[in-house]
Amino acid sequence: MGFFKLLKQDIDVVFDQDPAARTYIEVCLTYSGLHAIWSHRIAHAFYQKKFFFLARVISQISRFFTGIEIHPGAKIGKRFFIDHGMGVVIGETCEIGDNVTIYQGVTLGGTGKEKGKRHPTIEDNALIATGAKVLGSITIGESSKIGAGSVVLEDVPDHSTVVGIPGRVVIQNGEKIRKDLDHHKLPDPISEVLKEMEDEIKKLQNELKNIKGANKRDN
Repeated sequence: MGFFKLLKQDIDVVFDQDPAARTYIEVCLTYSGLHAIWSHRIAHAFYQKKFFFLARVISQISRFFTGIEIHPGAKIGKRFFIDHGMGVVIGETCEIGDNVTIYQGVTLGGTGKEKGKRHPTIEDNALIATGAKVLGSITIGESSKIGAGSVVLEDVPDHSTVVGIPGRVVIQNGEKIRKDLDHHKLPDPISEVLKEMEDEIKKLQNELKNIKGANKRDN
């Protein structure tokens, strides 16, 4: 695929994903996520040709102006969309597939000083919500969603939804999950456990009342 065609796809995905986008001029001039992706594509081209210093300079200039840090070694596919984007960090050995969406404050990072592949692989059509941290050489499966504020340390299967700290799979149904993520409607596994405990306590209290009532009648 030609370089300029790839840039055109980066613009088109903004209109697909952001209802606030109005005109091509507005998107090209004011969307920091788009600027960061374009800068990365240039930096990555230099990185592949082993112009490492120049690639890092481009990425750092982009970071200064956009607030988004993408290492020039990261591999990013087509139609990648960063919504807002402030505070996004993408590590050197990240591999991101096609049609991936991430929100502000997301970190795709490592867990220490390990060598080799040390950052996540994000497969096609995945969505990573605000403030989520995906750490280590793990894989986020195709069409999966990571809920806002989650910390993910293990592989996520395809077509799954993950929430919590540490992240837990709460939805997995084998069918493609919609791209839009209702952050306020995500299931909370901790609250669900507490609710089960509360129901069990009420049940035990009712049983205890019945036993006391039976004892009084016997007396």
